[in-house]
Amino acid sequence: RDIVTGIVQRYNGRNISVNLGKVDTVLTEAEQVKGEYFQPTERIKLYVVEVKDTTKGPKITISRTHPELVKRLFEYEVAEVRDGTVEICSISREAGSRTKIAVRSNHPDVDPVGACVGVNGSRVGAVVSELRGEKIDIVNWNEDPAIFIENALSPAKVVSVNANEEEKTASVIVPDYQLSLAIGKEGQNARLAARLTGYKIDIKSESQAYDEAESVEDDYMEDDIFLEEIPEEVEE
Repeated sequence: RDIVTGIVQRYNGRNISVNLGKVDTVLTEAEQVKGEYFQPTERIKLYVVEVKDTTKGPKITISRTHPELVKRLFEYEVAEVRDGTVEICSISREAGSRTKIAVRSNHPDVDPVGACVGVNGSRVGAVVSELRGEKIDIVNWNEDPAIFIENALSPAKVVSVNANEEEKTASVIVPDYQLSLAIGKEGQNARLAARLTGYKIDIKSESQAYDEAESVEDDYMEDDIFLEEIPEEVEE
């Protein structure tokens, strides 16, 4: 499976007829990014999801929404990704809006994020351009889930992360002024970070965490008072 360059032929209802050189195929509505519109003869890059042999020839399923499209575009633009020096470990994508990718370097002298960004953002800019302005966050992968989750919530700053590896859950505390950024518009940043890391992430501000801790402490104190008020049994 790879990316191919297709030439837009025409719209068939909500589907798009695309020529791939020796064969024509269809970009279905389900595999289109909402809001994208192409002109006839326009060249676009597509991810090949599946190829099936049929009696009428090969049937090719193509996509503009698949997360692997982003990965392949970075392989195309970034030599270090192409030769394996930089590895894309995971991707989470909401096509047409925003993508997060986690990268690591297999060479101590190569910065994986810097390699993917490129000089003055040239490399990531080329991918963003091909995806028609889709935002891309590139973060460092880390084998420590707490650090990885902190990175995944970028650009928000994080105070602490408590990760439970067995249950794949994490409690995250952020500064009060970073809460909305950490969660993101309609929860997008937190949602993409959760998919990227594979953890269910619960985010609280420092004030919320402090208030909850105070509430728990008050509950303990009430229990102690209640126990003290219970009279001792009188021996007969």
